[in-house]
Amino acid sequence: MTNRTLTFDTQHDDMIHDAQLDYYGRRLFTCSSDRLIKIFDVTGDKHTYKLDLRGHEGPVWRVAWAHPSFGNILASCSYDRMVIIWKEVSENVRTKIHSYPQHLSSVNCIAWAPHELGLCLATASSDGSFAVLTHRADDSWGSESVEAHQIGCNAVSCAPAV
Repeated sequence: MTNRTLTFDTQHDDMIHDAQLDYYGRRLFTCSSDRLIKIFDVTGDKHTYKLDLRGHEGPVWRVAWAHPSFGNILASCSYDRMVIIWKEVSENVRTKIHSYPQHLSSVNCIAWAPHELGLCLATASSDGSFAVLTHRADDSWGSESVEAHQIGCNAVSCAPAV
């Protein structure tokens, strides 16, 4: 285990809320109050800026990688009440493959289910609900929402399949 901290300029214009490495530790995504998601290639101690993802209209709170068996898929959530699912279509080109605008307030957290359950994303919102987004065989997305807490949901996690 290393006990080393590396710093670098992320080029964000505001506070960074989350940073996630991909499954292999080769790509880093950061998200910020500047409404951007930034992508970096990671090689050893070197971080090389690749591109920005633009799509949210408010601070982006979290990013989460899907299991690589589904391809290079990333989800993001924001104060703008939106969840966006992004897919890499070619090197340095990502596109939105799904948007979920059904929450009534900020979406504070997202988490992918274990890959054995398929491509499923859980969301938690300040509106007091959580939702589960599920990719279907026909390439569409289904969703189920549950009212969970009167004062809002700040976090969500998924347990391994048993």
